[in-house]
Amino acid sequence: MCKNTSVIITVTAFCIGLFAASGICLAGNTGPEEMELKTAAGTKPARFPHKKHQESIGCKECHHAKTKKGLQAPYVDGMVVANCFTCHNAEDMANVKLNSFKLAAHTLCKECHKKYKDSAPTKCTGCHIK
Repeated sequence: MCKNTSVIITVTAFCIGLFAASGICLAGNTGPEEMELKTAAGTKPARFPHKKHQESIGCKECHHAKTKKGLQAPYVDGMVVANCFTCHNAEDMANVKLNSFKLAAHTLCKECHKKYKDSAPTKCTGCHIK
């Protein structure tokens, strides 16, 4: 094996490890069944039954991408799903209503929970478990 091939294999293995360690979902990976969503401060995390949500709504209802101009782009089956903090942070997002994970999640989740109030919790304690 030539020197360049071993470098390529090493770099590829390293990149795959980074993707796995960072929690980025790749095509065919449906993500964890249960998640704990929390802000950088780590206060009041929310329990999120990811699998249960997948059974009733499509990925595109929550996940999306960002265009080169910084606008929201629709989810496409098989796309790489980045961590929400990647874009929803004060440095990368000018929209002060969505420039944190907490604000973005509350906007998205509360709207959907109001829509499905008969089957989704609508009080804070329904998701934010002590």
